[in-house]
Amino acid sequence: MFASETPTGQAAATVTLPAVPPADRPVNRKRIVVVGTVAAVLIAGAGVAAWAYGGDVPRGTEILGVDLGGKSRTEAERALTDAVGPRTGEPVAVDLAGEKFSLEVATIALRLNVDLSVGKAIKGSPRLTGKRVVPPVIELDRAKLEKVLRERLDPKKVTLRKPGITYSGLTPRPRYPAPGQGLDVAAAATAIRQAWLVGGTATITLVPRPPATTREQVDALVADLAAPAVAAPVTVTVGDKSLTLSPKAIAKGLVFRSDDDGRLTPAIDGTKLHAAAAKEFAAVEKEPEEATITLADGKPKIVAGTPGDMVDLAKLGPALLAVLPKPAPRTVEAVLTRQEGATTESDLAALGVKEKVSTFTTYFTGGRKSPRSQNIMTIARAVDGAVVQPGETFSLNKHTGERTYADGYKDAPVIVGGKLEPGVGGGASQFTTTLFNAAYYAGLEDVEHKPHSFYFSRYPAVIESTIFYPTLDLKFKNITPYGILIDTSYTSKSVTVSMWSTKVYDSVKTVRSPRRNITSPPTVYREPGPKCIATSGLPGFTQDAWRVIRKDGKEVEREKFTWRYDPEPRFICGAKP
Repeated sequence: MFASETPTGQAAATVTLPAVPPADRPVNRKRIVVVGTVAAVLIAGAGVAAWAYGGDVPRGTEILGVDLGGKSRTEAERALTDAVGPRTGEPVAVDLAGEKFSLEVATIALRLNVDLSVGKAIKGSPRLTGKRVVPPVIELDRAKLEKVLRERLDPKKVTLRKPGITYSGLTPRPRYPAPGQGLDVAAAATAIRQAWLVGGTATITLVPRPPATTREQVDALVADLAAPAVAAPVTVTVGDKSLTLSPKAIAKGLVFRSDDDGRLTPAIDGTKLHAAAAKEFAAVEKEPEEATITLADGKPKIVAGTPGDMVDLAKLGPALLAVLPKPAPRTVEAVLTRQEGATTESDLAALGVKEKVSTFTTYFTGGRKSPRSQNIMTIARAVDGAVVQPGETFSLNKHTGERTYADGYKDAPVIVGGKLEPGVGGGASQFTTTLFNAAYYAGLEDVEHKPHSFYFSRYPAVIESTIFYPTLDLKFKNITPYGILIDTSYTSKSVTVSMWSTKVYDSVKTVRSPRRNITSPPTVYREPGPKCIATSGLPGFTQDAWRVIRKDGKEVEREKFTWRYDPEPRFICGAKP
């Protein structure tokens, strides 16, 4: 036995040589050869094992066609990111029950989780031949995916009938479910994951789905909850006060909601319940007051709102739902919660309402006491102080609602079927024209308006508007980045609308063409009576008007308006001579 030295002088492994056999004893060369072969195999096997297990990821491992075998975890993550990363922003092609479209990754939070994908690749045995394909870990938001798919899916293709329970007065009416074709969201998510990053199409088919709630369960909900819920009132105690919820109010507030899987769930709709028992809730609540903008000394001023104390409907709902199956008497406790108004001081301050940006005045006759003048003043009061948020569209009909006698409107002349007749709210069109012009000269977007069929000299030709609930409306959109405060005022002979905001444009002016296609008014005899209003007649004509807007010293917009006025007949109340 001896020890050898390496070139560096360090001792190498000790090797023991077999003893030399005597000369008269033959050497067993076969045995020596076999031992050598085994040693060679062992050495080779150790080399193969070292090769196969080299790195963190076993040899022969692939993800999305990227060979990660033999790489460290960091190297594998980098290689997968470099190879696949550029494709992770691409949309996935979808075939949803025959409708093909592209789905953007951000819409459903679709992403490749490189860390978890490589982690799966590390767990496995090496392959000396062939390859081991590891599926990637692809994440998405299933709730968002379901929302998108249901929005794109033709409702007629979903034949699963949802259950429901509604009330006819105080009688619960069941709607029974039925199986049918429906959406399998889990299968859809799998199809999306498999198709993305490989250029495939996620084919999503509808599958037979039984409703999650059976007919028997619907009947049980009717018997155990819906019917007893409206059998008696419920007393709600709020501190040292109380209110009573009538069976009618309970029927409005108790709802049965069915999801897309046909699962029927009872709940208390706090908004509906509060509306149905508004007077009862008012006895124990204090409504919050919103912050407002007013004009003081010719300048906008924000008036702070005051918080209110309202019943906490989110807490009342579950408590009420728990006692509704029980027999009378039934009592639940509720608590008040401090609530700010829907609009706060900071909300209004952010709108930038600081200066007058437009104003327009029209004139009328008859004084304050005439029905037409009173209608103009009534609608002006209804709109005064309205705030139009940036991006919001203002609708005059929506803001005032139907103009009725109960709201203080009176009969005055209106155009009905090409004739002037008395009608409730006559004169509202004069305010409409005034409001339209104020919005027009503030540079707001014209969404909907319609000039009168006859021309009236008290209005600017073409740039005017009529209104009739609910078919004719005035709508304009605030396309500026600032809020708009609408200020209205009137005298015994005029009405004025001003817009307050932050000035955006240098000027807004109107350029008109000459009148053309002038037509003379005909004479029409009408039956005398309260519906006949005599007129002297006016000619008809066509005219153009351009709204010219300038900003930063340049013309930035020129919008054309054109209108053809019919000739207003000379109406005579009486028989033709």
